[in-house]
Amino acid sequence: MIIVFAVLMLGCGQNDKREIIIFHAGSLSVPMAELEAAFEDKHPHIDIVREATGSVDCARKITELNKSCDIMASADVSVIDTFLIPEYATWNLPFAGNEMVIAFTEKSRYKESISNSNWHQILAKKDVYYGRSDPDADPCGYRSVLSMKLQEKRLAANGLTQQLMTKDQEYIRPKETDLLGLLESHAIDYIFIYRSVAEQHKLPYLRLSDSVNLSKPALNNWYSNAEVAIAGNKPGQTVQMQGQAMVYSTTLLNMAPNPEDALSFLQFMLNKEGRKIIKQNGQNAVYPKNTNQIPEKLLPLL
Repeated sequence: MIIVFAVLMLGCGQNDKREIIIFHAGSLSVPMAELEAAFEDKHPHIDIVREATGSVDCARKITELNKSCDIMASADVSVIDTFLIPEYATWNLPFAGNEMVIAFTEKSRYKESISNSNWHQILAKKDVYYGRSDPDADPCGYRSVLSMKLQEKRLAANGLTQQLMTKDQEYIRPKETDLLGLLESHAIDYIFIYRSVAEQHKLPYLRLSDSVNLSKPALNNWYSNAEVAIAGNKPGQTVQMQGQAMVYSTTLLNMAPNPEDALSFLQFMLNKEGRKIIKQNGQNAVYPKNTNQIPEKLLPLL
């Protein structure tokens, strides 16, 4: 009876912690885990509960499944604009950048000869297998297709995108981090992935041309030449995702169950210590041009 009582009391103590619920992109899993540990160390009365999925799926959990959430952190600033504002969120705060790369292993076929100019030809080979994430669920998925389309336009290589998209469809996964196991087990040779994720997992990777890797805001006019249709909020509805430099963003949900503590976490994520954690995991800082409607507590950090 004493043991049972002690276990019950321990359970009650744990339940006294206040929760912050965060839905975030799969590519943020490593930095978010480190941010969680550092923040909880400073705030032992708070328990951060994280769910990592493709950013579009994160938004749909809120809009279609009505799941409770305090913070959403997206791998694409346009996801929050498109799916959450104005009904579910009021503001959208950019905080980090990234770039598309093609990761491989020491056993990948033709790894010695793959380059900026021929990667599409290597991936198209019959004895090469490659993976990408689902465009309808994950920004990395539609960015992979955008990179193909930009390479096709850059080289005037008609049919490039169609050839790659119809190949190796059995290796499409819900989010980009789901591809890592396939690559590391050598089931496939290459994956489209973010540079930060490749570096976090110490994978060799090919850096793509700036005109293809979606990393440079100065090239947004060029990137906008490509677009991808993904599933919208309603059956049969589609949303056009236009090429642009990749920018990660975050927001506090209008119906956040614990907005005060969630705002404290965002302050930590955007301060010097938080940004250092994000940078150490391969992502450079991005700051908003427009701070309208962003909470006052966050403004000094921008």
